[in-house]
Amino acid sequence: MATTLEPQTSFEKFLQQHLEQDLLRFTTAGSVDDGKSTLIGRLLHDTKSVYEDQLASIKKSRINRAAGPIDFSLLTDGLRAEREQGITIDVAYRYFSTSRRKFIIADTPGHEQYTRNMATGASTADLAIVLIDGSKGLLPQSRRHTYIASLLGIPHVIAAVNKMDLVQYDEARFRELHAQFLALANQLDIPSVQVIPISALEGDNVVHSSSNTPWYNGPTLLEYLETVPVNNDISQQSLRFPVQLVVRPDSTFRGFAGQIASGSLHPGDEVVALPSGRKTRVQSIVTYDGDLKAAFHPMSVTLKLEDEIDLSRGDMLVAPQDAPHVSRHFDAMVVWMHEDQLVPGRTYLAKHTSRMVRARALSIHYKVDVNTLQHLPSKRLAMNDIASVRFETTTPLLFDPYRTNRATGSLVLIDPITNATVGAVMITQDAAHQHASDEGFPHSTIAPALVLLPNRQQLADALLQTLNQAGHRAIALDDIYIPASGLVAAVRATQLAGAVAVITNADLPVDFAAQVQTFLPQERYFQSNTLPADDTAALQALLSTLDPHNDSPETGANA
Repeated sequence: MATTLEPQTSFEKFLQQHLEQDLLRFTTAGSVDDGKSTLIGRLLHDTKSVYEDQLASIKKSRINRAAGPIDFSLLTDGLRAEREQGITIDVAYRYFSTSRRKFIIADTPGHEQYTRNMATGASTADLAIVLIDGSKGLLPQSRRHTYIASLLGIPHVIAAVNKMDLVQYDEARFRELHAQFLALANQLDIPSVQVIPISALEGDNVVHSSSNTPWYNGPTLLEYLETVPVNNDISQQSLRFPVQLVVRPDSTFRGFAGQIASGSLHPGDEVVALPSGRKTRVQSIVTYDGDLKAAFHPMSVTLKLEDEIDLSRGDMLVAPQDAPHVSRHFDAMVVWMHEDQLVPGRTYLAKHTSRMVRARALSIHYKVDVNTLQHLPSKRLAMNDIASVRFETTTPLLFDPYRTNRATGSLVLIDPITNATVGAVMITQDAAHQHASDEGFPHSTIAPALVLLPNRQQLADALLQTLNQAGHRAIALDDIYIPASGLVAAVRATQLAGAVAVITNADLPVDFAAQVQTFLPQERYFQSNTLPADDTAALQALLSTLDPHNDSPETGANA
């Protein structure tokens, strides 16, 4: 019997050892064609993390070169468009492990138009690999990705100087790029930087040391990944427990479910419920498998409290000795991700932990020039811009600075009309001292309205341009595909977003006006037949009526 149990015992020990290995999440970054996907493919191949049938399929692929090395980028670029164009579009996640550590890789795109995907893939990373093409040098997109990595608080960055084979493994070229990247990292206050000369295509210094770089005595890429310290001190931070769901299956049980964003919990611990400020203690930590004696980040649990207090989704349980900021005003760094520009005064939805609130950009402090890192004045943000912005929310948020706590210091901005994610936000500081009022948004000079302009497209375009240039929110609902049955709901959404909706489509539901006027005052409902036939006069009349505080509006376009 002993001999039959030995293999099972050995296997169980192997599984236990595997489970106890720590996990490193890392992402690739850099400009297009710097070789990010090829590097990840080489890393997977040389660590024996690729199945034989997958490798055989890539070798047979019509997209792969007929002769020469395997196209390792095909191991991560799975979309047809990616393989046909030879680029990465979406974030590709891959898992592999060695005897020393487990890894999750986020292979992110390098194209400027997909910068938002890079920010998404890097948001949970412990380490970033920034690839630099040895033949091209440090490009603007490489600088932008490095800046985003520093904004996201990634503590470790590897600068992988790739394609060293194209520069004949020139030590002088490597030293030049090494100095340039260290200067950039110092400007960005990145705490831990390692620069490694590699060739992803040939495998130099990826998994095995290369004889082509005898002048380099540092670790290979894999050696560094296996030994870099992983920051697991989130459980040692102050407790942050955003409530996601109130669990009440019957009158005998009332629990609060959520994921521990930071810190740890034990039965008997004192906690404070925010925003009410009520104190209580944890009675028990409930899970499907039974009660726990302790829970810590990132566990998802249900807490039963000793006292009956009012808590709902979006509220937070915190440590009494170190509470987060509770404020409606804050400054933040923003990575703008959408074609529609951010303009101060516009209203968005802010998704922060488990709370959703309306948020408005009050002002843009500065925009960052990613090439020089200079702070430039700006009145609006275009896609891929990075800037410092002041925000105001309708109800207080419970937050920490992002550098202190990633989970409670970050949020995403969502367009309330299209439901598109438009911005990634990292909170830098509380700005409540700048605003004495704690009321909701002050009334805009232009209240929500609906303007029907069937067959008057030129007038509609002039109205939209003039309002948006003045910082107001105006939306052409005709530009968004909305079925007739959903048109009333779309107008309602624009009203909640504090926007002016413009419709030029003459084919409206029969009861459209009656339904809209159930939530929109009649004086905010403008129709073409009440306006002058001349477009210029009609535009002036509309602007004067929409904004009664502006007696002589400036038209930004000729009607």
